[in-house]
Amino acid sequence: MKYADVLVSWLVQEGYDTCYFVAGGNIMHLLDGVRTRVRCLPVVHEVAAAIAVEYHNEVAAARGRGGRAFALVTAGPGLTNALTGLAGAYLESRELLLIGGQVKREDLAPEGMRQLGIQEVDGVAMAAPVCKRSERMLEPWPRQRLSAVLRDGSSGRPGPVFLELPLDVQAMAVPDAWLEQDGEPPVPAPLDGPAPALLPDDLLTAIREARRPLLLLGGGLSRQLCRQSAARLEALALPLMTTWNGADRIPADQPNYAGRPNTWGMRSSNLLLQQSDLVVALGTRLGLQQTGFNWQAFVPQGRVAQVEIDPTELAKPNPRVDWSLCGDADQALRDLLAADLGDHGDWLAFCREVRQALPLSEAANATAAGFLNPYDMVLDLSRCCGEGDVIVPCSSGGAFTVMMQAFQQRRDQWMITDKGLASMGYGLSGAIGAAVAAGGRRVVLVEGDGGFTQNLQELATVAANRLNLKIFLFANHGYASIRMTQRNYFGGSYLGCDTESGLGFPDWELLFRAYGIPLQRLQPGWSEQEAFRAAFDSPGPQAFEVPLDPEQTYFPKISSRVRPDGGMESNPLHRMSPELSDEQWARLCPYLPA
Repeated sequence: MKYADVLVSWLVQEGYDTCYFVAGGNIMHLLDGVRTRVRCLPVVHEVAAAIAVEYHNEVAAARGRGGRAFALVTAGPGLTNALTGLAGAYLESRELLLIGGQVKREDLAPEGMRQLGIQEVDGVAMAAPVCKRSERMLEPWPRQRLSAVLRDGSSGRPGPVFLELPLDVQAMAVPDAWLEQDGEPPVPAPLDGPAPALLPDDLLTAIREARRPLLLLGGGLSRQLCRQSAARLEALALPLMTTWNGADRIPADQPNYAGRPNTWGMRSSNLLLQQSDLVVALGTRLGLQQTGFNWQAFVPQGRVAQVEIDPTELAKPNPRVDWSLCGDADQALRDLLAADLGDHGDWLAFCREVRQALPLSEAANATAAGFLNPYDMVLDLSRCCGEGDVIVPCSSGGAFTVMMQAFQQRRDQWMITDKGLASMGYGLSGAIGAAVAAGGRRVVLVEGDGGFTQNLQELATVAANRLNLKIFLFANHGYASIRMTQRNYFGGSYLGCDTESGLGFPDWELLFRAYGIPLQRLQPGWSEQEAFRAAFDSPGPQAFEVPLDPEQTYFPKISSRVRPDGGMESNPLHRMSPELSDEQWARLCPYLPA
């Protein structure tokens, strides 16, 4: 048998059942191997293949039904086009298997030479900084070696794996008996009895004795455990917050839910986080976006406990952490749910009061006539979406910010984004992977027109597969966040941020019609209109254009100022613009300095 056929058969045994790819000559044997063994999804551009795999695997894991995806790209531009997808998954600690072709071994350039074979680049070296493993097969690997490398990508802190196969290695004949080789032995099951506790007794005592404790649930917590523990989480007499990557771990209507704090977070959540006297953060690296760039003022009135699987994250100087615990966030949550954490009903009641006093759509935002307010639109969209929907916010810009500030997730919804790299163009490709893996569930994508334009060619993939994907396109004729930066810091000297300063955008109705995808332009009262409900609830792809004011403001936000030396200085999380009135501050921030 050809090694390519054996390799793909082993991948199937490892649980891979879907391949996203762009065909190419340097993967011709691998393409022949996947043709009859897995579901094959051709995409238009390799970056879409990598991003789709990341989101596909997130949804497949959430469903708990197995079936992982991998991406297959050719040599040279195939690999370089996919690097963005590798980087995004690496920063978000997500598994992503990318298999790339390479010229045959005799055409590999010797050291010091830039290129010998056609389309040859050193893909292994390029991919290595954003992969847990990046390796070239110069001969057929046995099953155990392949299995060990694949499992490294999903163990500990997960991350991408890149495997590069020269063309002649793909075609190399191997004995039929290779098919019978065993893989890497699975991790031994834990011994009978409960797993060892991760959280120390003094931390559990501190939670019980604290006056204003809260739990911050991150993306390192598994969706399955949070679903299984839903009743016990709701019964806790202390507030629960989530990071952006942990947004779907609890529903927004849960009585002890206290929102999503962040540099671009909910104002009420930021205020409450900063007034806590003990924050227990599970499965989050507590990066600068979570703590604010002014991280020295993170939780100024209290202590912080962090459970993180990567020791290098615990070793970084920011933020200040009082309990640094290296381990599995799931085990830490089990420890908490098995312990007596005390009754913090008064603090929880105060959190509810603050949340009710500060609306998610603030009156400070200015929206010109003829346009929709994006915050109100997202709140309406939350009410239209149902349990079981998969929500895909884009990864940067105004559309992303509004979604993470205002969208109210329901029970049994999955919400997936990639905010570490914060790249434009992720939304559509990610939504494709989510829709393929969702098993017919409705997938709702919200993307800005600027980011959408960067990968709009994948509408062909949506149309060809008739995916149950609803696309909400924030149309403001440019890059809202860049426009706002140039307005705030450079006096409105716009360049390359909108159609008036050099960008070009299509006629959206004509574009979607070219792919056979219907489009509606939303008008005031859209969520109650029969035409919208019919399109939103019917199977198959549908686009909705959301007309936004190019000068729309996006408040609340953390303001920064430019120092005389050219550097930036940011406010702490509790000082969002516009400022609260003195009366509001006194009533809602009694545990912070005046």
